[in-house]
Amino acid sequence: MPRVFASIEELRRHVAGRRRSGASIGLVPTMGALHAGHARLMERAREGCGEVVASIFVNPLQFDRSDDLERYPRTLDADLAVCERAGVDTVFAPSVHEMYPVPMVCAVDVQRLADHLCGAFRPGHFRGVATVVLKLLQIVQPDVAYFGEKDAQQLAVVRRMVTDLNVPVRIVGVDTVREPDGLALSSRNQRLNAQERELAPCLYRALQAAAAAIAGGITDAAEVRRRALAELPEHPLLRLEYLDVVDREEMQPVTSITGPVTVAAALWVGGTRLIDNISSRPGQL
Repeated sequence: MPRVFASIEELRRHVAGRRRSGASIGLVPTMGALHAGHARLMERAREGCGEVVASIFVNPLQFDRSDDLERYPRTLDADLAVCERAGVDTVFAPSVHEMYPVPMVCAVDVQRLADHLCGAFRPGHFRGVATVVLKLLQIVQPDVAYFGEKDAQQLAVVRRMVTDLNVPVRIVGVDTVREPDGLALSSRNQRLNAQERELAPCLYRALQAAAAAIAGGITDAAEVRRRALAELPEHPLLRLEYLDVVDREEMQPVTSITGPVTVAAALWVGGTRLIDNISSRPGQL
């Protein structure tokens, strides 16, 4: 079983000792409710680092709705079992008070990259994400940190933050892990009832249609979007929040596709919000 720390100071002492012994430090930041997608991040960290640290912290700063924060699953015992199977050495599981002992008056605000997609619908979300990630990087001081590519906008925000602020860490993106029917693994999937779970893979089918259109030579983003939307059935349980074609680094919408792009989408399935993305480029077929 991994060693578990709730104290920042105790974790720092432990990691410093491992660093002095010559171990490279890998960090996998999570909010718990771990699944095979998180395990893939941990396994990648295990392959490349001498000490693997996973954080488990439900960060209140990145929730734009209090009910969403309250409903987010807390499953520490099960999470520790996932960490053990994936080869994690150390788990950092702080309380909210440990991370935010006084009200925050400083925050990391990543502009432009956070303006569209999820940023347009979740005010303050990426400020909360960037702030807690920077705090975790400062606490652990890893050599490498691992993030899932399912959250493409989050990954872009984190990469830009560490570049702009000269944070000495390498950010590694890890491929999305999917169910056999294409649904991207997410902690939120457990909220889906049987009917909603049956509908949910339509999101990935829509993204696949977009990627195929781009790879086949269609460069008009509006036409790509039209083909993707045709894959989403009319159903009272489905509500599309966005589906856009953006450039991969700046997360800005494009009208004409001339190079690699990301097609990103958010879809409400019943009361559960799912996000996913896929990358493509013209003439990729």
